[in-house]
Amino acid sequence: MRIDLHTHSYLSDGTDTPTKLVLNAQAAVLDVVALTDHDTLDGVHEAREAGRRVGVQVLPGVELSAKYGGREVHLLGYGPRPDYEDLNAELARIRQGRRNRLPAMLERLAAIGVPVSMTEVAAQAAGPGTSLGRPHVADALVAKGYVVNRNEAFDRYLDRRGPAYVSRPTIELTAGIDLLHQAGAAVVLAHPGIREMHEVLTGEVIEMLARRHGLDGIEVDYPLHDIATRDLYHRLGARLDLVRTGSSDYHGTGKTGHDLGSVTTRPSAYRELLSRIAARGGAVPAGR
Repeated sequence: MRIDLHTHSYLSDGTDTPTKLVLNAQAAVLDVVALTDHDTLDGVHEAREAGRRVGVQVLPGVELSAKYGGREVHLLGYGPRPDYEDLNAELARIRQGRRNRLPAMLERLAAIGVPVSMTEVAAQAAGPGTSLGRPHVADALVAKGYVVNRNEAFDRYLDRRGPAYVSRPTIELTAGIDLLHQAGAAVVLAHPGIREMHEVLTGEVIEMLARRHGLDGIEVDYPLHDIATRDLYHRLGARLDLVRTGSSDYHGTGKTGHDLGSVTTRPSAYRELLSRIAARGGAVPAGR
């Protein structure tokens, strides 16, 4: 059984439609795929319908933008109830905040001689309903020849220390875990070893999240986690009774080195996640 629990469609910063993502999962010989778009559940219904047609189990999910210690960190919520109003309101607030900061980012880019218009950013959306954000600014920079790919755009201009960075509203990390739990989800800490996340997500912090807020899991096997990092999180997760997952963080053509199914989750870990979702009354795939 092959399982990939971290993927994105064009409704956030991927390039596939939810249906195309599921078809690509089938082609990658995946039995299970989780759609975890940034701060939106809008693609889940389409993905689940496609999964039913082609025999791929689709786990509904979301990647929630949060903050801890002044740094942005991400939570993967698996199986949230789609009609939970408090979660939907928070996701809408975060998406609006992401869009509202774009004009200020474009002003900063223009001030350093790298002009990009909002029209050019919007043109990078892969489809209607896309939640515009920094990846689409990055793609506009690529399209205009300022950089060669998204990674360079972030490294030179858009990351937290970059000249065009503008902060945006997020939810506090512990409040995000609690909110996802209230919506019925199992909550996994996404790629804690990358970017500035590893600076604040220490072993002591992860233990606090597990013991005081019921954190369910940790994304251990991840394309940008080296062997030592994976070993560290595997041992920490085992000690804290956290589900240890593995995922590609697939974005279609929007991110290189994250091929669908290139990193997977053990079936036993997936079964444990489903049990935790069911215990909270969340949404689990039919016929699991």
